[in-house]
Amino acid sequence: MYTVPNLDYTYDALEPYISSAIMELHHDKHHQTYVEKLNAALEDFPEWQSLPIEQLLSHIDELPKEIRQAVRNNGGGHYNHSLFWKVLSPNGGGEPGGALGEAIIAKYGSFADFTEAFNTAALGLFGSGWVWLTADLEIVASPNQDSPIIDGGDTPLMGLDVWEHAYYLDYKNHRDEYVNAWWHVVNWAFVSSRYDR
Repeated sequence: MYTVPNLDYTYDALEPYISSAIMELHHDKHHQTYVEKLNAALEDFPEWQSLPIEQLLSHIDELPKEIRQAVRNNGGGHYNHSLFWKVLSPNGGGEPGGALGEAIIAKYGSFADFTEAFNTAALGLFGSGWVWLTADLEIVASPNQDSPIIDGGDTPLMGLDVWEHAYYLDYKNHRDEYVNAWWHVVNWAFVSSRYDR
């Protein structure tokens, strides 16, 4: 059975950038619902229940057809959010140092140019979805609860949730304000550790 991971910080720890109300709704309701629906979809397929979520999603085309879409949607929601909570930190923000910081500047010219490209992807994504920085430092947008690991793709270092449930209570229809605020809580130590691995 899959479960919602605990947060490493309190609901109000990311204020004023992400409110306690958003965090409680997002973590306890939305993520919990994805987990419940994922477990329900796999209930009659015990051979798939014990896999790490990354492995389950990377072999999505091998799943029985009758549960494939439910696992894609809800397993994707579980994986994406589990990573998202780790990417956030009350001690976040600033710029990454070390190998990741150097690699981003080498690829994009500057950290400012990188954030501009990432923001453009986030604001250009129609409807609901995610924007990712992958292990090869590509910026990728995906719809719904898809991610780069679906079908065995690249591992994401970090992801930004641009579903309205991630920001609407705080920012209403101003996705741009939410995206700009999010940079203040990015946990670069965590993202860098994923890059180093």
